Amino acid sequence: MLTLGIEEEYLLLDPSTALPVPLADEVRAAVDLDPVVNEREIQAELLLAQVEVATPVCSDLAEAGRHLLRLRHAVSSAAKRSGCRIAACGTAPCSGPEPIPVTGNPRYLAMRTRAAQLVDEQFVHGMHVHVAIPDRETGVAVLNRVRPWLPVLVAMAGNSPLWNGQDTGFSSWRTVVYSRWPVSGPPPYFHGLADYEERIDALQTAGAISDRGQLYWQARLSERYPTIEVRCLDVQLRADESVMFAGIVRGLVATAIRDEKAGRPPVPCLPELLAAANWHAARHGLDGVLVDPAGRRRGADEVVRSLLVHIGQSLEEAGDTRQVTSLVHRLLRRGTPADRQRRALATDGLKAVTELITEP
Repeated sequence: MLTLGIEEEYLLLDPSTALPVPLADEVRAAVDLDPVVNEREIQAELLLAQVEVATPVCSDLAEAGRHLLRLRHAVSSAAKRSGCRIAACGTAPCSGPEPIPVTGNPRYLAMRTRAAQLVDEQFVHGMHVHVAIPDRETGVAVLNRVRPWLPVLVAMAGNSPLWNGQDTGFSSWRTVVYSRWPVSGPPPYFHGLADYEERIDALQTAGAISDRGQLYWQARLSERYPTIEVRCLDVQLRADESVMFAGIVRGLVATAIRDEKAGRPPVPCLPELLAAANWHAARHGLDGVLVDPAGRRRGADEVVRSLLVHIGQSLEEAGDTRQVTSLVHRLLRRGTPADRQRRALATDGLKAVTELITEP
């Protein structure tokens, strides 16, 4: 069974104004974790109104869920002691007139010097799923096989409809904000590991990125761990929804590895069509139709169910079928987190949205 890990980014909000507050240092210092598995469980992020948590390496979804709940509760309690709340939302629902300071990390400070407006507006928060791979050559093959499914994940995970106090009309505005960086969106198709490395080296030589951490593709090889890192998901309102996506991503990776070993050709996917499908998914979520991996317009529910069929054998082998499918069916009944934010906004405005996204 492939091991996995989950990273989540949270926004720090003033509970009375719903505005971001630069209290990350205070919150991180106030976190009381017992036990602390490793020093990377609570991490700084780009802006001082953001914190990130990272589970340890987990062998199954139950273990991942326990660690994620432990981390969420620890950071939530620390935030309350520091006079703020953590918000599980893909974008800040509103922002104040002054920029939030950048975390005092040389890399982050250099990013602000290079692209001040983008950094000032980087109120975006995702969840990243790491899944173990046997080697980087296999990892590139996995990237090629999972990339056509990334728009489906974007549609399912949309949790960022609001920006500057207004409904953007998008399910995942975070996806749009991230697309402004030079290397972003669905990854290209690579002709093996050498091609992957050569193209990244070319990006660095050209100055398009200053380091590999600025590869903001929605899926990439991790430079720190022997994993595939899928980054297209908005952070989720509930921990069990995050665990659901971890199971889906692991299923996609396991299926890709099996298909690669069996010599099955990957689904051909034109880059311009994939980019358009990604935009459509960010715009509409699960409302109406999606563009499936074959480039066909189909009902969103039908495409999601085809995803479950595609990864069905892998879910069964991991013992994840019941948990993942039940949560996916709940998602199809209740709608995406973006849908729930909109319902809250219609009920009692930003106050209701703030209550929704800051629930433990």
